[in-house]
This record gives sequence, structure tokens and C-alpha cells, in this order.
Amino acid sequence: MQMMSELFASGAFVDWVLIFLVIEAIAVIGYWLWRKRGIAPADFLPGMISGGLMLLALRAVLAGAGWLVPTLCLLAAGGAHLVDVLRRWR
Repeated sequence: MQMMSELFASGAFVDWVLIFLVIEAIAVIGYWLWRKRGIAPADFLPGMISGGLMLLALRAVLAGAGWLVPTLCLLAAGGAHLVDVLRRWR
């Protein structure tokens, strides 16, 4: 139990999730460019960017970055989310 607490408190877990997020984005974009199949980058990137920025805000808080960096990350995440919603609006 102590190890899991340290993993989350240190921010290492967030780092691993961010690394996986980047690898996933590269794989999906690469597949799209290679086969022109799957999810178009314009359809999934705004949501993925929004999630990544929220993770960066969490990482900044865990690193003790004060209030400005997490606030800017969350503001940018809200902007990416807005782009995603406007693209899907019918």
C-alpha cells in the first residue's frame, strides 16, 4: 500500500499515463497516415489534448508548481474541450 501511495504522490503514475497518451496519439496518427483508416486525427486530437493538459495540471500540482501553471493548463484544456464540442455539434 505504501508503494502505491508513493507512486501517486510522486507524480510517476501521471508521467506514465502521459507517456502512454503520447504513444497512443503517435500510433493512431501513424495508422491514419499509412492506411487512411481508423480515427481521423482532427476527430480525436482535441479530446486527447484536453485530457493531456488536465494530466499536466495534476502533475504540476503534485510537483508543487503553485497555482499559475495548473490554472493555465486547465484553461487550455477547457479551450481544447470547447474545440472538440464545437466540432461535434450538429
